[in-house]
Amino acid sequence: MQRVRIKGATMAGATLAVVALSLAACSSSSSSSSAKSSSSPSSGSTAKLSGTLNGSGSTFQLTFQQTAIQSFKSIQSGLTVNYSGVGSGTGRSNLAAGTVNYAGSDSTIPASELSTFNGKTVLYFPVVIGPITVSYNLSGLSKPLNLSAPVIADIFEAKVTTWNNSAIAADNPGVTLPSTAISICRRSDSSGTTQNFSEFLVKGAPSVWTLGSSSTINWPAASRGGNGNGGVASCIKSTAGAVGYVDYADAKASALTFASVKNSAGDYVAPSVSSATTAADNATIAPNLTFSAIWASGAGSYPITYQSWDLVYEAQSSSTTAANLKGWLGYLLGDGQKLLPELNYAPLPASLDQKAAAQLSKIGSSATPAPSSS
Repeated sequence: MQRVRIKGATMAGATLAVVALSLAACSSSSSSSSAKSSSSPSSGSTAKLSGTLNGSGSTFQLTFQQTAIQSFKSIQSGLTVNYSGVGSGTGRSNLAAGTVNYAGSDSTIPASELSTFNGKTVLYFPVVIGPITVSYNLSGLSKPLNLSAPVIADIFEAKVTTWNNSAIAADNPGVTLPSTAISICRRSDSSGTTQNFSEFLVKGAPSVWTLGSSSTINWPAASRGGNGNGGVASCIKSTAGAVGYVDYADAKASALTFASVKNSAGDYVAPSVSSATTAADNATIAPNLTFSAIWASGAGSYPITYQSWDLVYEAQSSSTTAANLKGWLGYLLGDGQKLLPELNYAPLPASLDQKAAAQLSKIGSSATPAPSSS
């Protein structure tokens, strides 16, 4: 069986257009100290590009991709970029099948999928970081909830079934909790958000969580599935007593309430752009640019912070496609990073951004192989 060789790192509409244009107009400043413009790569190739690039995958990336596409069009009007938020698993499948040029994925390629890439070298380009919230629909509370990993594990395994359970009360002294029944909302599709959320539970509650970590989970039978982060957000918003895991940007866009989560240092930390960047700053980056910010050290690290990559083949079918991908990914790693804070995503730490930009030189056509890293 052939295995993929990995050398690189593992709603829209008028509103997004306005955001993109306004951010492009003031892109000389950024609210994140971790993505300084002086250390960022360029906004892509200065040569005029033409053609079409198709991408699909991570719904976590969707708002960023849509906004960046509109902003990039003002720089490279001849290149059309399309992106479909179909979930990380489907995005990887589409890349393996050759129906897209790049795949957005919130996790690395699982061992079970490696053979589908037929031995081709896949490069990982990290483009965005963000927290996964534990969002809920519960009225009448005096303040947002605090939740620890073991309690979250018991909730999502349906062992804790009402909001006034003593385990939740222990995380929230002095808070009057209602007896409302808990309804679990979770992803119905193959999802990097599920992969990372379940990985947090494996790391944070190893003696409690029994469902493992994967892009699909055998959830309790009474749980309700939603397609994409938006589908889970809708499930929570429409269901009294619901709880679910939703990326921060979608949770904010849907005006959801979310918990502060106890991290590895023992502190309850709210999900935010800054707490996500702190977690990423404390993560260990592998030579192939894969990493996990989940359960990262540091008092200010949000513990369910995760990362998302754009996956591309090292060898492209033509020099034109290779140039287009370099231009587009260069923009996402350059000026595109300045769009992130206003969209409730966290930019890459500067050192990681530079490494990802340097990796662009590996992309080449099959007729003219890219330089080897060995």
